[in-house]
Amino acid sequence: MSVRPWSLSARDNLNLYVFIGVLMLTGAVFGALLVNALTFEQQQGLADELNAYLAKVGDPLSLQAGAAFWDRFGLYFKWLGLIWLLGLSVIGLPLVLALDFMKGMLIGFTVGSIVRQLEWKGVAVSLAAIAPQNAIVVPALMIASVSASRFAYYIVRERLFRKKGKLLPPFLQHTAVALTMLLLLGCAALYEAYLSPMLLERLTAIVPSGAESVPR
Repeated sequence: MSVRPWSLSARDNLNLYVFIGVLMLTGAVFGALLVNALTFEQQQGLADELNAYLAKVGDPLSLQAGAAFWDRFGLYFKWLGLIWLLGLSVIGLPLVLALDFMKGMLIGFTVGSIVRQLEWKGVAVSLAAIAPQNAIVVPALMIASVSASRFAYYIVRERLFRKKGKLLPPFLQHTAVALTMLLLLGCAALYEAYLSPMLLERLTAIVPSGAESVPR
């Protein structure tokens, strides 16, 4: 049986993309709502951390872009590696979906925290520090998740039930997809390390005092 590489286009996998997209969106909403569940001390701690971060961004001498790049790239590498590995294990596919939900929750929580502390100024900060890289990260993780789902489906259908089908071609394709997405995530890490601090440095002019203390 010849194996034709499967398509990862939105047209051929619309249901999967919609499902994963809704899962991430649900996670984002849940993360934003989670901000309101924080105690006063937790909210104050977030405000202090945000103040410290904005102050650091406002001081170019304190920025270490190279270290920031490898830190973010390492995080993306681990996240993508988990999706790739869980797709291979087949039974780990529900954990891939859990990772997608968690990613959405982290984005929602981060944006919700910034907007809560900085109000309308937080929207500008979010657009500069969160939105651009996630415009790359979210689609990349969605494509990797769809690839993991397709690979797991192939293993179950061809290897477990039909007892035939070659394993190497789909494995190589799944790995190639992961490596391609890793390149995209590297671009997102570059933005976070080099471009995002420059934009935030300019935005500190409209947020001169950082985040305000949380009122009692």
